[in-house]
Amino acid sequence: MKASIQLRLAQHLALTPQLQQSIRLLQLSTLELNQELEQALIENPLLERDDDPLAGHARLAADGAILDAGRGPEAAHDGAEPEAAAPPDSHGGSEEGPDVPALEWGAAREFREDDEEPSALGWAAAETTLRDHLRQQLSSTQASPRDRVLIGLLIEAVEDDGYLRTTLDEIRAMCPPSECVELDELTAALRLLQSFDPVGVGARSLDECLGLQIDAGLQAISAGKNAVQQLQCLMLARQVVSEHLLLFANRDFAKLKKLTGASDEQLRAVHHLIHGLNPRPGLGFATTAPDYVVPDIMVRRQKGRWTAQLNPEVMPRLRVNQAYATIFKREKSQSSHASWAARLQEARWLIRNLRQRFQTIQRVSQAIVDRQSHFFSHGAIAMRPLVLREIADAVGLHESTVSRVTANKYMATPFGVLELRYFFGSHVATDAGGAASSTAIRALIGQLIAAEDPNKPLSDSRIAELLGGQGIVVARRTVAKYRELLHIPPLALRKSL
Repeated sequence: MKASIQLRLAQHLALTPQLQQSIRLLQLSTLELNQELEQALIENPLLERDDDPLAGHARLAADGAILDAGRGPEAAHDGAEPEAAAPPDSHGGSEEGPDVPALEWGAAREFREDDEEPSALGWAAAETTLRDHLRQQLSSTQASPRDRVLIGLLIEAVEDDGYLRTTLDEIRAMCPPSECVELDELTAALRLLQSFDPVGVGARSLDECLGLQIDAGLQAISAGKNAVQQLQCLMLARQVVSEHLLLFANRDFAKLKKLTGASDEQLRAVHHLIHGLNPRPGLGFATTAPDYVVPDIMVRRQKGRWTAQLNPEVMPRLRVNQAYATIFKREKSQSSHASWAARLQEARWLIRNLRQRFQTIQRVSQAIVDRQSHFFSHGAIAMRPLVLREIADAVGLHESTVSRVTANKYMATPFGVLELRYFFGSHVATDAGGAASSTAIRALIGQLIAAEDPNKPLSDSRIAELLGGQGIVVARRTVAKYRELLHIPPLALRKSL
């Protein structure tokens, strides 16, 4: 084909940088928004926060630093004498530790003292982990140095829930060939580890973990009038855990009675005993801090009407730094004027887009509250069907914009902090020709199951019939799906003994 030059006129939509920033800020959560603003404050000196709680302290610290600088370095300490340097060894002299055996790969180093001792405040605030707890018990045993190293290897392999999912063969393969570690040595070390607190630590499976706890109960039985009954109950529980744990988990009590020959009363006591055991003994030492959700919207009832109000705690207040802006206007002839003009424009865009973001969230939230007002008065059972398009038409926005607004945004209601997406749900037809929300149906299913007879729990088919009696037409598989969303076990697992 012959190359040629042509002129064409065409129209197309283009996202300006300001619009792209507005869309990006709209879909961010509160935590992500704060991270975005912190980055913007670092990159743009024309921006500053008007709600920084440390601003006054920083200003006082800066003033103090200026005064100290004017008085000289000696005056900064107000005549206080410098602290004497601590001696390198606070115990006086250099003590040599005990002889470390040749078998010290990795684990033996854990028992040596650190070069720097932690402060008393840091030591008191530190939380003991599961491995630290096990190492403390290991240090008080009379095990040989070689066994200490082997148990230290096992402790390193124990996971946070207390289980040892690494096989002994794999741990043996990690040991240096020159040490000639035998599998029997690791097995003996594992038995000693399983005698540590918490009971059940070092187990390789659930039945072994529960069995270790039952064995500890057998050893703790003392002579008394109920000693025989306790012994029989523990022995039967040991048999159920080691041989019929799957039947017990499926609540197949009829087959359990047939296989074990136990009576209803004995099986009921075993059921109570096994449910009192800890299937994850190491979770008591977990240091995971709980995550808290700060709501973006607060729902309040004012003059007989539910209103949605923005949470002032999550609304950052930004402004243009007037000192820099004054200098910028005064020196327009400088060569860097163009770059500073761009930064000033970016700061104004960000402030405007932030204001628009919160206004949009408030409008969408108020539209949701108006359509779900019965929920705030009566709970989830009064939830009505709602889709994104209905809210988009009410507030005059695109459906994709409403989707961005409701993502990762939370609302504080009389029934707890809920995500905005919670108020949207599909509809199910009723006999009267209307529609019921899927959220309301789930709430009804939860109420029916909560009020059922434990000896005769409701099946999914029976629940569907009861809902049909209230005019809500749902299939059995729909009930099963909603029940699973509520984390409610099926009929066989809800049946009591």
